[in-house]
Amino acid sequence: MELSITYTRDRDDAKSGPIVVGWFRDSDKGGVLFDPPERVASRNLSKTHAKSASRCPAVIQMESRYFMVKCPYDLHIGFSRDDKGRPALVNRAGAASAVRASKLNDLLVLVSEAEWRHPERPTIQLKLPYTFVADEVVYITQLAAFAHYRKDPLPGTIFGGRFPINLWPRPIMWAFEWHEPEKDIVLRRGEPLFYVQFEGDGPDRPVSVVEVEKTPELMRYLDHVSGAVNYVNQTFSLFKAAEAARPERLVVPRRG
Repeated sequence: MELSITYTRDRDDAKSGPIVVGWFRDSDKGGVLFDPPERVASRNLSKTHAKSASRCPAVIQMESRYFMVKCPYDLHIGFSRDDKGRPALVNRAGAASAVRASKLNDLLVLVSEAEWRHPERPTIQLKLPYTFVADEVVYITQLAAFAHYRKDPLPGTIFGGRFPINLWPRPIMWAFEWHEPEKDIVLRRGEPLFYVQFEGDGPDRPVSVVEVEKTPELMRYLDHVSGAVNYVNQTFSLFKAAEAARPERLVVPRRG
């Protein structure tokens, strides 16, 4: 079946069958740490009663739309300022940290204070290798893991976002706005870090997420659009140019 890459689509051009979303790690280094995205599901909860929420069609439909990305690291991070008032991250785990101190700066970025949305709310970013792509119009929305209960709630909110992965595939990061910087951020490996939702041309179409090959065409296109955010304020204005340079097919399911 030929997959259209047209940015705007007519109603009668809607497709049947599942929306196919591809994912890959942009780097294979330490790949064993990064689990595949998983569909959010309460399948492990009780379904013995016919009226159990785990068997509710509305709950099942909702969960089928979300996929979770798990945290790859155990991190315990604090916030401080040096003697000159400059903001800094503190590795509270110290020598007991699962992540070597020399590697922590490669993973976590404290955004420049001038770019914070609020002067008292630091923003940090956790680098991740996940990239999602599609061969038809599909928007990804990144949001907090709202269905996951934490005994120790995070002291802030994540930065979500929404963009078309058929035109703008790029690595997803975890960005966090620290509303209470006096409280530490504790992340645990294996726990949901965030959810992603995929929207296509119809709410009734299921979503299938598959790992894809990093073909030369895919990697060239990724290079073509990556890094634009460093040079242009409104990257969405580049979508038409990106579409013109896009190969016909980017999603090639990985074999084996």
